[in-house]
Amino acid sequence: MRLPFKMTLTKRIWLSFAFLELVIGMIILVVYPYSIQSTLRENTFRSIEVQQLVNYQKIRDDGYGVDNPGVDGQNYSAGYVWTFVVNKNFQILAAGFPTDVHVLKELKGRIRHQKSELARYELKQNDSTIYFVVRRIADSYLISFMFDTYNNELRNNLWSRLIFTFAMASIFSLFLAFWLARYIKRPLDILGRRFKEISRLNWEKPFEWKGDLEYERLSAQFEEMRLNLIKYDQSQKVFLQQASHELKTPIMVVQSYAQSVKDGIYPNGGLNDSMNIIIQESQQMEKRVRKLLYFTRFDSLGDKQMRYSLIRFGDLADFVRERFMTQRADIDIHVGGEDTLIYADQEQMQTVLENLVENALRYAKKNIWIDADGSSRYRSLISVKNDGPAIPEHERQVMFQPFQKGEKGQFGLGMAIVKRIIHNHHGVIHVANTEDGVLFEMTLPAPPKGKSGNKSDTLNEKN
Repeated sequence: MRLPFKMTLTKRIWLSFAFLELVIGMIILVVYPYSIQSTLRENTFRSIEVQQLVNYQKIRDDGYGVDNPGVDGQNYSAGYVWTFVVNKNFQILAAGFPTDVHVLKELKGRIRHQKSELARYELKQNDSTIYFVVRRIADSYLISFMFDTYNNELRNNLWSRLIFTFAMASIFSLFLAFWLARYIKRPLDILGRRFKEISRLNWEKPFEWKGDLEYERLSAQFEEMRLNLIKYDQSQKVFLQQASHELKTPIMVVQSYAQSVKDGIYPNGGLNDSMNIIIQESQQMEKRVRKLLYFTRFDSLGDKQMRYSLIRFGDLADFVRERFMTQRADIDIHVGGEDTLIYADQEQMQTVLENLVENALRYAKKNIWIDADGSSRYRSLISVKNDGPAIPEHERQVMFQPFQKGEKGQFGLGMAIVKRIIHNHHGVIHVANTEDGVLFEMTLPAPPKGKSGNKSDTLNEKN
């Protein structure tokens, strides 16, 4: 439901306080009258019983004499406790009784059925309530009573005081809500100003809030975000510098040869030789641009463009082997685990194998092994191994970072692309030196249940 006005934190706090006051007011209206009436009623009966015991003591000392208040005997509604004595036939032996005969008859009917020594009764007389306490004394009854006039006055007095107190508390709560809104908004306003500074790419100033635990946690998260933005900004600058450097060399070569050809000078043989160099450098530059675009695409799209399918590993590996086996006729490329089924994006997994095999061809002596293992219920293993020299430790630690090239490396993006693709497949990749070469091993999640045995989903298409 959309509100007719724009909500703010201050409005939310004010509305919360107003709603809380409304709920408390409704509870008071519903619960308080019953609660105060019950309390006053109990207090009245206890007061009557205490006063009755005092009068009873006097009766024991002086016979049937009752010490009623020294006021007009007919003024029963003045808030005093009155006492009188009747025998078992309900004949009044001492003091008086309210003149309402109907009340007297009703009380008489109830007392006749009284079995306990002490009992309480409530009787109506016109618009008033009379509270009775009847105590059995031998063959007589000691009866004390009080009208509800005092209770009504006390209840009304308490009610008016409660309303006044509630009104004052409500007014005070509004000031409290105003203060609380400012107190809560202050760190948010500061944080908002810092966000605005960051939007202007001014993120060098650190942010730290000391005080409330929640805001300390929020400031720590903000500071972590700020540091990550700084790292990201620096990495983008480094990436741009390195990409520019990678493209600068072929551009300079093309430019210099083109200028030489225009001036009629051929630095490397004749015209055809010079044009071949320009074409080769252009092709190299095209490859580098394609690699850069492919690498940056994973940053922007991640796994949003993933098209998972069930792939027979042998079909994919054979296709890659056929593409590269002519580049070095002295290298044998062996494929194992052909019937292993993997669940991945076919185009991206083809790129992974192509980059790994292309890298292996630069270092292998005689053999390259491409293998897969799907025996585990939880993961699939893919490995590419060559019998070339071991990778130095300092290169092995950084070889999956962009623009990190080995001794025979070209652009420094192939391994970075491989890692991005495997990561987008929720897998991991690592490289290790073995006794007879170098091993690249990738771990991918196993095909989902219901797919691993369905060979009709296997793709045999070769791009």
